[in-house]
Amino acid sequence: MSIKLYQRLLYRTRNFSLYHHNRVTPDSSSLVHNKTVHHLSHSHEAKEMFQAQSHLYNHTFNFISSMSLKCALQLRIPDVIHDHKQPMTLLKLASALRIHPSKSTCLYRLMRVLVHSGIFAETLVLKNGEEEEEEETKAYVMTPSSRLLLSDKAVGVSPFVAAMLNPALVTPWHFLGDWLQRNNDNDCRDKLINPFMAAHGVDLWEYGRKNPEFGNSFNRAMASDSQMMNLVIQDCKEIFEGLNSLVDVGGGTGIVARIISEACPGLKCTVLDLPQVVSGLPDSENVKFVGGDMFESIPSTDAILLKLMLHAWSDEDCVKVLRKCKEAIGDKNNDRGKVIIIDIVIDETEEDAQENATKLFFDMLMMTVATGRERTEKEWGKLFLEAGFRQHKITPMFGLRSLIEVFP
Repeated sequence: MSIKLYQRLLYRTRNFSLYHHNRVTPDSSSLVHNKTVHHLSHSHEAKEMFQAQSHLYNHTFNFISSMSLKCALQLRIPDVIHDHKQPMTLLKLASALRIHPSKSTCLYRLMRVLVHSGIFAETLVLKNGEEEEEEETKAYVMTPSSRLLLSDKAVGVSPFVAAMLNPALVTPWHFLGDWLQRNNDNDCRDKLINPFMAAHGVDLWEYGRKNPEFGNSFNRAMASDSQMMNLVIQDCKEIFEGLNSLVDVGGGTGIVARIISEACPGLKCTVLDLPQVVSGLPDSENVKFVGGDMFESIPSTDAILLKLMLHAWSDEDCVKVLRKCKEAIGDKNNDRGKVIIIDIVIDETEEDAQENATKLFFDMLMMTVATGRERTEKEWGKLFLEAGFRQHKITPMFGLRSLIEVFP
């Protein structure tokens, strides 16, 4: 072979090799593109999965927020910070709570969660309070939420929070799944009407009677919630205009009735509750107590108040109570006689996510510890029609509750 022929063949071989090495064919281009897209797809999928994991972990550990709040109440942290009269550093808080120095970092971590939850807030203060010292340190201050947890305030929710986090009310949640799958009709044992009964063998009311410490705690919780009514009544006095008499059904120790009678001096209020609840409670000029059963009879009156009563009962029981209410106001002037309900109304289009979530939590609570539920406007209307009422009016109020006026 001549040298020229050999060089020509070598040139062609090298170019052929380079061509195929660098060549981007339609198939290979597609392959590279697909690998890139596949990689990006995996990256997006991984990000989505980790976000989902974080979301689930957040819900899994939500109980830590509740238990941290319970701990704050047990240690009286809201009272201690409030009584300090100024932003309180971790060092001073630990000293006031008598926390051993070895656990000061643990207190810091507890407070960090409570600040994150909005129970307290942080601010910066000069270290040691010396103006010439430029170094600053964090200090804790109250928020509207922590102010509601003060123990010496007439209007507050600390008894309610403490009762809801009592082990007696927390334990039933561990029985929820088993209870849902249980067929009560075929169960040889007594019907377990809710997870509370599955956990304790008796319903909430019987448990409270058998365990006075819990019963008293629960009653204090209901009383503390009633104190919040003072704020509502001041803005809704007009709903009592023209009324001469009112019966507060399930009114307990008469806190709401007294608030109403003070706001409307001419209104005679009667508190109807179980005999063991009202026994020994003294009557006053405008408030008297009657022992009885709302399923049996309700005293004749112009108007009836049902505050957070019906949400604890089944639809069937609610209709029974409402019919008794209708009988009690039946011989009154229709322009005056009415049932006043203060309760939760679920609005599935609610824009306030936190408020809506709280209403749904209350609904689950009623399912777990009682036989009731929180209802939508349509569901409320159905109850009123079944009980024989002609019309109703729902007015959203402050917070979670709505004012519902029902007319015969």
